Amino acid sequence: MSFQQEPTGYEKTILSDLQGAWINLRNAVVQHCRPPDLGRLLFHIDEGMSWESVRDFDKMKQTLLLVENIAHQTDVHEDVTFWLKDVRVCFEDACNELSA
Repeated sequence: MSFQQEPTGYEKTILSDLQGAWINLRNAVVQHCRPPDLGRLLFHIDEGMSWESVRDFDKMKQTLLLVENIAHQTDVHEDVTFWLKDVRVCFEDACNELSA
């Protein structure tokens, strides 16, 4: 019986950039937000990072818009705003690259 070898080289993809942006946003929210905004934002950020959203960019787009709206309605730290913009850029890049 042989075991599958773990690949040693990984190709960086636009989806890994998008995942990284969501993770950075989540970390900034955990670090800088307080309840009730913390819970609201984390719930939707986790939804945006879910496999269902990765497989359905329309769902991710709706979730990202909701997170942006919540963040704009509250007084979030500049780090949260920075990473939220980064998620938007990575999302748009992914949409453009994957539709080509």
